[in-house]
Amino acid sequence: MQTPPAQPLVAATPIAFVQAILRAYERHGQPREAALLALERARIAPEQLADPGARITAWQMQQLSDHAMRALDDEALGWFSRRLPWGSYGMLARASLSAPTLRVALARWCRHHGLIAPDIVLTLHGEGGVAHIEITELDSLPPGMREFCLVSVLRNIHGLACWYIDSRIPLLGARFPFAAPAHAPAYAVLFHGGTAFQAAHAAISFDAQYLQLPLRRDERALRQMLQNALPLTVLQYRRDRLLVQRVRQLLQDEPGAMHSAEALGARLHMSPRTLHRQLKDEGATLQALKDEVRRHRATELLLRSRRPVKQVAEAAGFQSEKSFIRAFKGWTGQSPAEFRKQAPSATRMAHAATPAG
Repeated sequence: MQTPPAQPLVAATPIAFVQAILRAYERHGQPREAALLALERARIAPEQLADPGARITAWQMQQLSDHAMRALDDEALGWFSRRLPWGSYGMLARASLSAPTLRVALARWCRHHGLIAPDIVLTLHGEGGVAHIEITELDSLPPGMREFCLVSVLRNIHGLACWYIDSRIPLLGARFPFAAPAHAPAYAVLFHGGTAFQAAHAAISFDAQYLQLPLRRDERALRQMLQNALPLTVLQYRRDRLLVQRVRQLLQDEPGAMHSAEALGARLHMSPRTLHRQLKDEGATLQALKDEVRRHRATELLLRSRRPVKQVAEAAGFQSEKSFIRAFKGWTGQSPAEFRKQAPSATRMAHAATPAG
């Protein structure tokens, strides 16, 4: 038996999902003793099953799912009309590994999933800059398993998408075609960004910009991941490789704004503390990004326009000409006037070919 993590984890997964896994044992004709062995491995007390409000940790869910999938040789845990033998989802991941972008990889994954599990259809589509992965149910899913199936399939593809590009993909929302269950508050942990119930289809939504990112994994990384794949679906990915790009774009779009961590965090639907932490995970800081954007805009204006230094300072987001000159000297070792004067004429002509912003 594996030893649980030294640090205690938050118990957030509803006991209803444990009950759904135990139904898989019944569906596959396994004795009760086999199900009890799975509970023992995950250190879940049988008496917890009778408490609708009981919760288990991500580690416990990982252990239970892993044991059940191997014991039943069914990675779908009884959801579909046919088993998905151990390794099925790894096969789907491998089939998409050569895709040039996340968009192509997810489209392939959705298409191939229909070949091994025709009970549901997954589709990837987007509108207004938002991407959606949607599930259409073609056959009735087994009673008591539908919720866990839809939640798991969406968590699975979201976790894999994050792994493909080595980046957290913040969800803008999730929706499900059933009434809010008694454990609905747990969905705030399972699907950040808000959850709606009584929808037409199950789906998750996220910023479509992530679909343009290239995959950052190879066959070796895939083999390593498949040795311990379940954390992708039960734990949240932390690093967001698109966050720096999104923050940079906001700074560029409004150069005159103050851009405090509070204001930017509100625009990005995260707390200032989370913003700073995630930028740090990407090797960046908010102040460094501000300096980068200001420096780029100031340099461009100095080279391709004849604006006075005071106007360049204002356009680059500085409150005074004096603070701009001091910052510019720190960046380049020259004053703005010296930089403009000493720039090679060929450089000035190349920049002048584009109208000043």
